[in-house]
Amino acid sequence: MAEKESENLENKFFSNVVPGRVKKILCQPCSRKNTQTVAEVFCSTCDEFQCTECSNVHTTHVFLRNHKLVNAKEVKTKPGSIDMKGLDRCDEHQKVLEFFCEGENQLCCSTCAIVVHRKCHSVVEIQRIAGRSVSTRSELKVKLQEAREKAVTVVKYTKLSKERLDQDVKEVTLKIRRVRDDVMKMFDELEVSVAKDAESFKTETLDKLTKKQSDNEKHITHATKSLETIDNVHQKGTASQQFIMEQRMKKQIDELSNNVDKECQRLETVTFSFDFDETLKLPPHSISDYVPGQLTIKYSVPETMKPITPVDPIVKLTKIASIDLKQTKHVKEPLYSGLDFLPDDRLFAVDNKNKSCLIYNKRLEKIGSYQLLYIPQSVVAVSEEEVAITSTGGYKIDFLHVSESNGIYLNRTYKVSTKYDSICMKDERNFIVGTIDNTRPIRIVSLSGEEKDFGINFPNKKYPLSTSAFTYIPVTVTKWFSPIDTSILSTYMTSRATPESLSRTTRSRNHVV
Repeated sequence: MAEKESENLENKFFSNVVPGRVKKILCQPCSRKNTQTVAEVFCSTCDEFQCTECSNVHTTHVFLRNHKLVNAKEVKTKPGSIDMKGLDRCDEHQKVLEFFCEGENQLCCSTCAIVVHRKCHSVVEIQRIAGRSVSTRSELKVKLQEAREKAVTVVKYTKLSKERLDQDVKEVTLKIRRVRDDVMKMFDELEVSVAKDAESFKTETLDKLTKKQSDNEKHITHATKSLETIDNVHQKGTASQQFIMEQRMKKQIDELSNNVDKECQRLETVTFSFDFDETLKLPPHSISDYVPGQLTIKYSVPETMKPITPVDPIVKLTKIASIDLKQTKHVKEPLYSGLDFLPDDRLFAVDNKNKSCLIYNKRLEKIGSYQLLYIPQSVVAVSEEEVAITSTGGYKIDFLHVSESNGIYLNRTYKVSTKYDSICMKDERNFIVGTIDNTRPIRIVSLSGEEKDFGINFPNKKYPLSTSAFTYIPVTVTKWFSPIDTSILSTYMTSRATPESLSRTTRSRNHVV
């Protein structure tokens, strides 16, 4: 009901505008009294438009003096209330967050500010710093988008894993069935082969046994006839006939007896069987008790997802040339605050004390120089014929052209918003630069001159000149599904001193696996 009345009241303030007529905003407190008065200010704390008379209460009452008033004409529409979903409340005290401790980088409610941060000297009202602080919305959105993309990748990979798992479980049953079918086919082929060999063996053996049986049946017939002849001659024949019969039969009987003895000595029983090899014999148990295989569950990470452990190379430095840098009559003792190699191995140096640039060959012989109008800090080779130089005296980055004949001249200058010290290449289109006496110790500058903050939360601390320097080392790693480039940002503290000598070194790496 209250919301409806508020809506009706607001519609009353922002009445339909007649073409050609300026829209009038009415005072809300007066409207509650059924009085129409033009509003002059808008109080963001009270969240209402007020006329001059009604707004005077902010000067009358002390507790209303901190309210922020703005000209009503500058407010095109009444700011709507936003559901912060509890983000504007203290997690511990459930009070509105009104303060910010810059020292500890922490939001505070009134209780936190009094109890926890009472000794801090950098507690300020959020309303005072919200407008001038650097927004991290883009950085937060980038991190959230990256996290969301990674989560999407995990979900996709998990779905693929679930599908693969389901397919693998089905494949186990199919594999057992295929093996069973293969085994059955093998036994069918074995049955046919063994049966064929058995029939061949049977035929050959039966032929031998049949012949042996036939021979011995002939022996039986011969013996039976000989016995009948002996009995007949013995009963009816003369003595001469009996003598002749005995002499004739004696030799035949001896031969028959020898043949039969031999047959008796070769008596044998033929049997036929088939036995499996020991490797094919199954134990007398249920197949569930003796599984001829192993079910394996394996968790593995794809090769493209495995982190690569960096191997620290063994670096050997060998001095191949050196040159002493001495002060001359008209030149101060050199201070080389920046060095870099051009692609053709020429050494480009900036002399901080003498405001100059110098080029050295492989033997460290000076082959070129250029006088600057400012104090240079650092240098980086951008291409085969161009270098970029930072300085402490101005908000700029100079690009110098370096010819093959060692000529040097100013090519272009980029105006920047911050003083930069160290500089190195991040990629083909961007620099990494170290700031001077700034709470953002490192920034990114494109080759087109655009500046932006680096996506890392550094300590809220300022580093004066010559107390810090930064370098950027790109590292290529392989990650999920596609190779991506990540980088290692290394910082190191340094204090510059006048060098006694400039040495050129080479290094050889032996990677330990």
